[in-house]
Amino acid sequence: MASRLAATLHQRLPILAGVCTASVAFTVDSVPRFSKSLKKLKGKRRVVPRRLLLGLGASFWAQFVSMSGSGGIGGKFLVASARQQGASSPVEQILKNVEWPEQFPFKEEDFQRFDETPDSIFYEGPRFVTHIDDQAIAALTKYYSKVFPPSNTAGVSILDMCSSWVSHFPAGYKQDRVVGLGMNEEELKRNPVLTEHVVQDLNVNPKLPFEDNSFDVITNVVSVDYLTKPIDVFKEMCRILKPGGLAIMSFSNRCFWTKAISIWTSTGDADHALIVGSYFHYAGGFEPPQAVDISPNPGRSDPMYIVYSRKLSTA
Repeated sequence: MASRLAATLHQRLPILAGVCTASVAFTVDSVPRFSKSLKKLKGKRRVVPRRLLLGLGASFWAQFVSMSGSGGIGGKFLVASARQQGASSPVEQILKNVEWPEQFPFKEEDFQRFDETPDSIFYEGPRFVTHIDDQAIAALTKYYSKVFPPSNTAGVSILDMCSSWVSHFPAGYKQDRVVGLGMNEEELKRNPVLTEHVVQDLNVNPKLPFEDNSFDVITNVVSVDYLTKPIDVFKEMCRILKPGGLAIMSFSNRCFWTKAISIWTSTGDADHALIVGSYFHYAGGFEPPQAVDISPNPGRSDPMYIVYSRKLSTA
């Protein structure tokens, strides 16, 4: 049924960058433990089944995560309800005081996508467009200007992972080595900040083609939601970062939703921060991840969020 639904949607919807909304559609029979909760949820509001989420899902995984003041198992804690009153941003609160489960809580099905055709086909043609609006881009560039090493610092190397024709670095920013790793050769050649580039599909081969302890900073802009082997990729990020090196994952609520993973398109912004934070945690070798909401004009421009961490100095 899921494949038939996917085929129907592909016929009816263009593959365009769009808003990833958070509507959850579970098959109750496949998740018997949550049957009662789901029935109560469905009784309170109408759920539009935008896609079929086959795995456990972040909103229900959150029952196994205890956060400060959140109640835990048996309480009212779900990602959707763990929004502290008066907090500056739910995204900034979600990674505070997390007690992670021992094992990575997601299933293989959570990383499936509507469009499982090879990504090399999807990205075959260059797209010289931006996937977030100008205000969100400006907010990201401003954030980079605060956390990046100064321009032209001797020995600094930066990797822009899942790169394209633009990296949103500060104007005039330069380092001796800025590497772009992405899916389209033409886009990477057009990127003015890159000193070198690599074409590689991380969903086929998550092994990063770089030496250990090579980079001071790794960036990833609105692409973490496409990774189907995120723990493998984050382990590789840890390997190639220098001790104390910074990894910055930025995302919005916009995506090519047919290529985004199931757990992402079925959850909301705060959930996304928790998901990315879990990648850092379960990959190992990173400091506790933190989330920052840099949305420039909430409700009137694209939101923009950061989840970041540093490689442990002893890793």
